[in-house]
Amino acid sequence: MNFKFVVLCALALLTGSAVYGQDNVIDEVVWVVGDEAILKSEVEEARMSAQYEGRKFDGDPYCVIPEEIAVQKLFLHQAALDSIEVAESEVIQRVDYMTNMYIANIGSREKMEEYFNKTSSQIRETLRDNAREGLKVQKMQQKLVGEIKITPAEVRRYFKDLPQDSIPYIPTQVEVQIITQQPKIPLSEIEDVKSRLREYTERVNKGESFSMLARMYSDDRGTAINGGEMPFTGRGYLDPAFANVAFNLQDPNKVSKIVESEYGFHIIQLMEKRGDRIKVRHILLKPHVPEEALMSGIARLDSIADDIRSGKFTFEEAASVLSQDKDTRNNHGLLPNPQTNTSKFEMQELPPEIAKVVDNMKVGEISEAFTMIPQKTGKEECVIVKLKSRISGHKATISEDYQNLKEIVLEKRRDEMLDKWIREKQKHTYVRINDNWKNCSFKYPGWVKKD
Repeated sequence: MNFKFVVLCALALLTGSAVYGQDNVIDEVVWVVGDEAILKSEVEEARMSAQYEGRKFDGDPYCVIPEEIAVQKLFLHQAALDSIEVAESEVIQRVDYMTNMYIANIGSREKMEEYFNKTSSQIRETLRDNAREGLKVQKMQQKLVGEIKITPAEVRRYFKDLPQDSIPYIPTQVEVQIITQQPKIPLSEIEDVKSRLREYTERVNKGESFSMLARMYSDDRGTAINGGEMPFTGRGYLDPAFANVAFNLQDPNKVSKIVESEYGFHIIQLMEKRGDRIKVRHILLKPHVPEEALMSGIARLDSIADDIRSGKFTFEEAASVLSQDKDTRNNHGLLPNPQTNTSKFEMQELPPEIAKVVDNMKVGEISEAFTMIPQKTGKEECVIVKLKSRISGHKATISEDYQNLKEIVLEKRRDEMLDKWIREKQKHTYVRINDNWKNCSFKYPGWVKKD
């Protein structure tokens, strides 16, 4: 059970609308795990998404996919028992990342909507629900395995015992430094956003529905479809400025003052408080970045890049002083990989806009300025990047790839622990499988109870 698989599987369920016409069969329950049903449409959606992503199945997809979903439901059930929560900001980051990835791969937002036969809002809503579940599963897995200690001797022994044809191939990895500039938004645009939010507040105060206005006008399309409603969330999982205002609300009939967060400007309405958690609705408006502001930001960064190339100062010095990216500014612009907690990325792990630029660069080269939308904020910014290092794909060696080999040993140990947990959990979980879906060689045979 791979940590990465769980999130990716949960995020893949997008297609859907073409499912019900296949075989002229109405949707049906094919598995029940505990009190959770697995629908035929879920399996079809996952199969179609896997087909789009080029995934090959080790066995019949109609056996592999429902079992994968069933395993996720075991983890989700345990996560509910253990009160596992994920930050709304994490969910938004994941949704933004996946949306941008689909747009980059398919070509445009319009082509993405055409491919999935859904609006962008519907796609984001599906991604939002699945991202939250996937992240909960990931946190549950992390809790179950805890902190595993691996000694250098264990790593060396693992590598020594590997047959020559089983030595892992290490994909090409890169390190990237960035300098960002946020386009200057005219004061008139900010005032326009605030004016519209004040107007919505007045309309709610006069009796109009906050939910209806959120559905029509909020730029957070993931919550807009539900009338701006966010799930119960703890203070630490929200943007600090947003949380400070939200947790001070007392009257569900009142609308908050306008609050600025890293995502834009909000108004908030309290729904319910439960201890240290809160449920609110919000309307988010993001100021529009004028084209001339983007062009000005690009020109400024191109000028900075020219000064670096001519030796006036280094990229590292410029990143420390001039970059507006708070996550990299104090580290000489070096981009961190949140999946591995290192600075090394495989190409598919980079933000799509950066990956396209870096792909054809030489080590030490500085790019022309370009624009991107970071998954964290969803706000367009101007960027230049420097390719700090590139390690071409190769067969692993203990001297050069110790950290990678250590991760492989750790992953193997995690898999063994999670495998044991799943088999034990099966024994105490009610499972019913439609007779037409039982004829499978399951990875975990315990799904089908013997009489």
